[in-house]
Amino acid sequence: MSTPVQKHNELNSLAESLKVHCRVQNLSGRTCFFRNTNQDGAPATEPTDKAALLEDLRTELGECTRCGLSAGRKSIVFGEGNPYARLVFVGEAPGADEDVQGRPFVGKAGQLLTRIIEAIKMGRSEVYIANVIKCRPPSNRDPAEDEIATCIPFLHRQLEIIQPQIICTLGRIAAQALLQTDAGITKLRGRFHRFGSIPVMPTYHPSYLLRTPARKKETWIDVQMIQEALR
Repeated sequence: MSTPVQKHNELNSLAESLKVHCRVQNLSGRTCFFRNTNQDGAPATEPTDKAALLEDLRTELGECTRCGLSAGRKSIVFGEGNPYARLVFVGEAPGADEDVQGRPFVGKAGQLLTRIIEAIKMGRSEVYIANVIKCRPPSNRDPAEDEIATCIPFLHRQLEIIQPQIICTLGRIAAQALLQTDAGITKLRGRFHRFGSIPVMPTYHPSYLLRTPARKKETWIDVQMIQEALR
């Protein structure tokens, strides 16, 4: 049974989650049932800064222990980049280098992703990069279904805050998780799908391209379609 102190902390945590959600809703022009107020009951000033909203969401994530991956991780890899990005890249989960540095796509696959971004005349500082899962799975295994279900709401809210023009998913797992499909990446890539109102272009994961360079031509076709759509 929860103690009064535990109940109080749980209520405070719930209230903070609702405030973050409502700031996102208000930024997107939607009405929220929960009104944030000052101590005197007057409406509080809501930030319209997407960077602040992302920071609020990162604060809500905290030192997450919502699934078993927390036991083996070194760092939570929340995501990084331009809060106003027109293009967001979504991978599946951090790897060993990302786990150490706490940043997405910083290893060899990340270096290839940087070159892909530069090939369409953009820089990493212009895009936003995140993963479906914020903690590294042991031995880089595929994330389990329950791990994805637990973590993906934070990705959804990142996307809701940023509201990019296009999302590019990297690899099968990211595409399937975001698009809620069991289709393979070879069937999904090469055309736009939808996440809500946002076009989604699935393509191969950079780590797969390092192992299978012959697929780079298809990835180049995918990112050229993204480049053209952004124009």
